[in-house]
Order: sequence, then C-alpha cells, then structure tokens
Amino acid sequence: MSENVAGRIVKVSGPLVVAEGMRMANMFDVVRVGEQNLIGEIIEMRGDRASIQVYEETAGIGPGDKVVSTGSPLSVELGPGLISNIYDGIQRPLDIIFRKVGHNLPKGIDEPALDREKKWEFFPSVNKGDTVIAGDFLGTVQEYEIVSHRIMVPYGVSGKVEEISFGRLLVTDTVAVIVDDHGESHALTMMQKWPVRKARPFLEKLPPEIPLITGQRNIDSLFPIAKGGTACVPGPFGSGKTVVQHQLAKWSDVDIVIYIGCGERGNEMTDVLREFPELSDPHTGHSLMKRTVLIANTSDMPVAAREASVYTGITIAEYFRDMGYSVAVIADSTSRWAEALREMSGRLEEMPGEEGYPAYLTSRLAQFYERAGIVKCLGSDGRIGTLSAIGAVSPPGGDLSEPVTQATLRIVKVFWGLDASLAYRRHFPAINWLNSYSLYKDKLADWFARNVDSEFNRRTNEAMRILQAESELDEIVKLVGMDALSPADRLTMEVARSIREDFLQQDAFSVDDAYSTLKKQTRLLNLILQYHVKAGKVLKKGASMDAIAALPFLEEIGRAKMIGEKQFEEAVAGILQRMDAQLREIVERVKGEL
Repeated sequence: MSENVAGRIVKVSGPLVVAEGMRMANMFDVVRVGEQNLIGEIIEMRGDRASIQVYEETAGIGPGDKVVSTGSPLSVELGPGLISNIYDGIQRPLDIIFRKVGHNLPKGIDEPALDREKKWEFFPSVNKGDTVIAGDFLGTVQEYEIVSHRIMVPYGVSGKVEEISFGRLLVTDTVAVIVDDHGESHALTMMQKWPVRKARPFLEKLPPEIPLITGQRNIDSLFPIAKGGTACVPGPFGSGKTVVQHQLAKWSDVDIVIYIGCGERGNEMTDVLREFPELSDPHTGHSLMKRTVLIANTSDMPVAAREASVYTGITIAEYFRDMGYSVAVIADSTSRWAEALREMSGRLEEMPGEEGYPAYLTSRLAQFYERAGIVKCLGSDGRIGTLSAIGAVSPPGGDLSEPVTQATLRIVKVFWGLDASLAYRRHFPAINWLNSYSLYKDKLADWFARNVDSEFNRRTNEAMRILQAESELDEIVKLVGMDALSPADRLTMEVARSIREDFLQQDAFSVDDAYSTLKKQTRLLNLILQYHVKAGKVLKKGASMDAIAALPFLEEIGRAKMIGEKQFEEAVAGILQRMDAQLREIVERVKGEL
C-alpha cells in the first residue's frame, strides 16, 4: 500500500527529519531521505506529516528534499552467512563495505547483509510429498564445523513439499516449493526476512531451570543466571563492564553469541575482533568467532542507529534460538541506547520524564528483555531453544539511582553490581558481592544439588554469610584496629580474605584460571570452608590466631585456583592432608605448653 509514497522534507533537526505528503505511509516504514538515499525509519505520524529518525549523518539535506517510503518495516536478513560476520546497527556488512570503499562509510550505501554470490552446500531433510508446518527444518547448511545452520519453514507457511533442492545454492535460490491447503505455491529460499521490532513467535515459554554456566566463580557460585534469563551489569567508568561481558561472551555455555556494541568506543569492538578469532572455545576447541555475530554501533556513529542495533541483535538471536540453539545476547551498553531515546524524544518535543529520559523508557527496555526466555520452538519436533539477555548499564558517576539503572533493575532477575574500587585493586571480575543478587538462585538450587554437589548450595550460602560478616567486622577494625577482635572474628576476617582473593578473583590471562568448571568451583570453595571449620576447632583448644595464620598450607590454598583441572582433585586432597597435619601440630604444641 505504502510502496513508493513520496513526500518532501519540511524540517531537519539532527537525526530527526519531518516530511509532509506521507499520509499513505505506515509507522516504522523504512524510508530513503534526500538525494543521497539516507536510510531512515518513521517513528511518528501526525496527519500527512511523518517524523523520521535517520540512521546516518543528516548534514547536507534540507527542506524540499524528497523522502520515499519503501513500504516495509526495518527488517533483517536471516540465513547462512550470519556467523562470524560484523554488521552495523542496521545490518550492513562492514567487512564487505570496507573491502569495496575503504575505511569511511559512505552515506546511503546499502549492501545486502547476506552474501549473494557465495554458494552453500544444502542438505535436505524432507522429501517430496512430506507435509511441513512453520518452523520445521527443510534441510541444513554446515556454516562452520560447530554451527549447523538449519533452514526452517517461515512463519505463516505450511503444506505439502512439492519440490526440494540439494547441492550448492545461493541464499536467493529456491530450495523448496510448498503447496498450502488452498493450493497456493510458496517458493522458499535459504534466506528469510523479519521485522526487527516484532518478536519472533514460538509455541510456549517455559520456566528457566538450567543455569547458564559461565566459568566465572563469582557468577556461577554466588549470583547465577539461568539459560533464558536476563541480567544487567551496571558500574561506573573503569569498573570492568566490558571485561565481564567479554568473559561471558568467551566462556558462556551457549551455542551462539550475539555481541552488540551499542554506542561504545571503537577500540572495544576492535578488541573483540582481534581476540575472538585467536581464542579457543573451551567447549569445542574451535575459534570463538565461529559461533559469534557482532553488531557494531560505536560512539562516533549516528545516535539514532543505537536503537536499531539492539533490535537487530535480538532478532538475529531469536532466529538461532528457533533452530533449537542456546543463544546469548550481550549488549554493551543499554545506557547509550537510552541516551539515543532521550535525544530523539527531545527533538520530537515529547513531555520528558525523569532526567530528561522519555516516559516510555521502562517499557522500551522491557520490550527488549522480554524477548529473552526458554521456549518451545515452532515446528513439529518439540525442540527447545534458549535466549539469554545480558545488558551493561553505564550510570554517570556510578550513581545506581539514575533512571536507566532503576528501570533495568525492575525488569531483570540478576544484578551484577560492579565496584570501581575492586577494579582499581585489580580484582576481576569486579562484582561487588554485597550489593549483587540473583533471583534465579533458589530456582536453580535443585539443579546444582543434582548435577554438581549436594553441598553446593550450602557452601555458597556459607561463603556469602562469611563475606557479610566481614563487612560488619570491617567497621570495627576501622575504628579500633584488628587487635580488638576476638580470635574467632579474626579467623572470619582471614577466611573472608581467602574467599575474596583465592576464590572470587580470577585471572583472565591464566589458562587454568580464566575458566573454572563447576566441579572445580565447589572443590575450591570447600577447601576454604574446611580451613574455616578446622581452624575454628583448633582455636577453641587454645591455639593462637597468629600461629594459624602463619601455617604454610595457606599459601597452597592461594595457589590452588591456578592448578589445572586434571591435577586439581589430587592437589586438593594433598592440601587437605597437610592442613590437618599442620593444625594437629599446633594443637600438640599447645598441649605441650600446658
């Protein structure tokens, strides 16, 4: 209906363009602005006037220039070729554009997201005459060694397979012809399009009951996130948000990672591009880039494209989820997206909410995070797919009471609060254990008890109790000094220090410490808690805390996390033996003195 609707610009205000004569256009239609064909999207309609957010620099366009509606919403191309690619916020392939035009992104350039010239080996999984429904697999393309790209029947199509192809095909070639119940034929390609603002459908959303294993002890043991869950990582500048998100992207127990750089510095995306191809996936042994899609919207790119980048990333993630994969979306950071909303809201002259953010800030954030979840996918095989959403928040000055952080906390179930003081002390991940929380912890307790250790939850709760006790005792120490504490309280302080430094702190550059299995985590924590219990008994028998603190086995506990997985069990057993022997010597010495 709205195809080729043309209007004229009457106002240009930064990324906002107002055009008249657009009565037949629709909300969220993609438009081409000016002679340079800049890409924009209609975000408001008033009579025949359309307010358009332009995803490119608007310098050089002015009143009188034409605006042409494409008649379709902002959509992404989904099909073979997504993996290991890097796109901008509106899914233009930056690598291909760079090879064609160099470093600078020309205005109005429009390259297809999926390579139209590359042929893929298609292996059909249905036969002629089979009946299929939306979501069923037509066949597979082995995109990389670790990603089998499943070609699905698009939403809204079902019927009998009239034709099925095989062999080397382009993404635009017909792979199957489906005849529906009305006798209408549908020619299907390996590529499909989907509007980014519309969530992809599924059969049923299920409760999250399986943890997303990240290999980070602070997260997995104390503040776990479920597969299909939501989490936020707020923290001030320099507190390690990007460090945490890179670690999650590298080591999380997922099949596909969608990393969205939303308004962040270009050097951070460059780090990802340089590191990921060289890093080996601990689950498959292949390069991490072979299961990663990057969406790059850096701080020097147009502000309006930040919103599009978030929706582009979550839509690509839903596509892989629908294949039955476990997917993680990592957005860095949603604060930059909110700033874009604030700027566009101001230019639209809308009534501002708190600190100038639009009144609909919370609902927009909720629309993003609610697309996460564990779902029963469309199709007749009953497959399950998961999509976990993790967003960084960059509150100005680390003020967690600001609107974006508070709106996010009302939506997500996990809060990993970063602490700049920990980051300055080189304690990474710099997640503050006193103000962080996970609402999934109780729901996941049964899984941990069944699959890791029946004592896992008791140990992690005990560790949190000790860390909270340390914070209370620390106030006393600051006032009157360590000597004023009882021996038992001094032991609590010493054990808390061990939990912080020997358990929670991880070295991302150590082969043996960058990733820690759940088995290693619970054994290491048990080692520290055993020290607490056994040393407490020795204190009651008259031993001094100074003598206990000087025992050699404490250094071994400090080095235990650097021991490889294969030698860890044996090493821990040896440390426990030496712990018992050295504590026994102290008890015998006390008895001798008596």
